[in-house]
Amino acid sequence: MGALLAIVAVVVLMMIGVPVVFSFAAMTFILSIIYDVDISSLMTTGFWSVNSIILLALPLFVMTGYLMQAGGMAARLVSFVETVVGKSRSGMGSSMVVACGVFGAISGTASAAVASIGTIMIDPMEKHGYKREYTSALLGISSLLGLLIPPSITMILYAVVTRQSVAACFLATIGPGILLIMMLCVLNWLKMRRHPDGAAEVLNFRQRVEAVGSNMWKALPALMLPVIILGGIYGGVFTPTEAAAIAVVYSIPVGLFVYRELDLKKMAQCLLAAATTTGVIMVILVFSFVASRIFTYERVPQQLTELLMDLFQNKLLILLVVNIFLILLGMIMDDVSVVAIVSPLLLPVMVDIGVDPVHFAAIVGTSVVIGCNSPPMAPILFMTCRIGRVGMSQVMRPALGFMAFAALPVMLVTTYWPPLALYLPRLFGYIN
Repeated sequence: MGALLAIVAVVVLMMIGVPVVFSFAAMTFILSIIYDVDISSLMTTGFWSVNSIILLALPLFVMTGYLMQAGGMAARLVSFVETVVGKSRSGMGSSMVVACGVFGAISGTASAAVASIGTIMIDPMEKHGYKREYTSALLGISSLLGLLIPPSITMILYAVVTRQSVAACFLATIGPGILLIMMLCVLNWLKMRRHPDGAAEVLNFRQRVEAVGSNMWKALPALMLPVIILGGIYGGVFTPTEAAAIAVVYSIPVGLFVYRELDLKKMAQCLLAAATTTGVIMVILVFSFVASRIFTYERVPQQLTELLMDLFQNKLLILLVVNIFLILLGMIMDDVSVVAIVSPLLLPVMVDIGVDPVHFAAIVGTSVVIGCNSPPMAPILFMTCRIGRVGMSQVMRPALGFMAFAALPVMLVTTYWPPLALYLPRLFGYIN
């Protein structure tokens, strides 16, 4: 009961506009009063929990995303993807989806994808006959591929709070991420097929080959970054943290000397933005670790397991309840908060019913994709509305369509068909 009261307090505080950090602090304070715990000793535990070499990857990947946006790498990637996928009317929407997936393979954040790709593509897509509200909705869903396509900051957080392998969690969300890309592209094609009006650029084979070659050459320095990051991690050359450091070191000279769009002023702005984002995440994690320790002391996960087992005897029903719970929390909290609070709380329940912790990472990731685009909070969707200069009420209808016919099926397939998430971790030897 105490744990439920604390979580409700966080939700209420966030809904009335209290900053996330202070909401988490209030949750920890409430738990310490309810369970009569010495908060001063637990704060030391929280500090040492975030004093982790793995978490050093967070600010570095965030910094990489900002550097890509400021240094011109994102624009070259988008141009290359547009040329490959095609500049027909339906191809423009698919280009946005694929570009978000490629960007997610480098930056690991949804907000960076919205800012980078939205500013580049929304206006050209409107000239091709796309409505701004439709484009903004598609961008909102597609940008969350950054949570699924590795390296993912959400999966780094999940791995840290649940003591799992970061590389294994990265691999678990590749399958769901690719499936979501395919679903969004198919839905966009079906939508544009019913509305064929608008401009379209048609190239013959020779022109297409020349355009692809030219844009690939321009984007090659940017395209090499995901190859270096993922190839190095899974080739055993370096750890995810070292990969993040290499990504930053690589992005700076590319932006400065290759694309020549990065300067010292922009670098300082990127550093400030990355520091601000990381600072908020780290403070949230401190309070999350403290709350998790209190939950463990008071056997809250075990009590939750017993409650769910008593209410729902069937494993499939328990998984469905967990899906709904994650979506509901995602509707009122950001992805970092959901992962920090819910993952350590629900993981014992999942393990008791036979769900692999790495599989649960994919379940959390796909559920958060839906929650982050659902009102009342919908942080990513609100951001896309600002970028697209449209109202939230206009965007909601197409956004709900993408969630109902793309994101929701992907979440259910991921939840009830474990091989989608576990095949690659098993293939690389991270789980048996």
